[in-house]
Amino acid sequence: MTDLTIPQWEEKIAQDKDAVILDVRTEEEVENGMIEGAKHIDIYLGQGFLDEVEKLDKSKNYYVYCRSGVRSVQACALMGQKGLNNTYNLLGGYNAWDAAH
Repeated sequence: MTDLTIPQWEEKIAQDKDAVILDVRTEEEVENGMIEGAKHIDIYLGQGFLDEVEKLDKSKNYYVYCRSGVRSVQACALMGQKGLNNTYNLLGGYNAWDAAH
């Protein structure tokens, strides 16, 4: 897992043909907005989260965010345990991203 600031996040995604944006917030949080093009998998689904992670393409690069950047770190760690090692965490999460846009 690599931590990225908003400018780093945006630059890497723009240049990455294998980028997948992953939102790990709750359904209620997602209802208030999400980053365009993001796939939503709620980390609080527990085993359901792990089941969905196992379906993901290991050849892709995953740009992961939550509300503030804490759950996304946990998500990246869990993803790494499932063989998804190309993960990038958005520092400050959706709150920081939303404030910058």
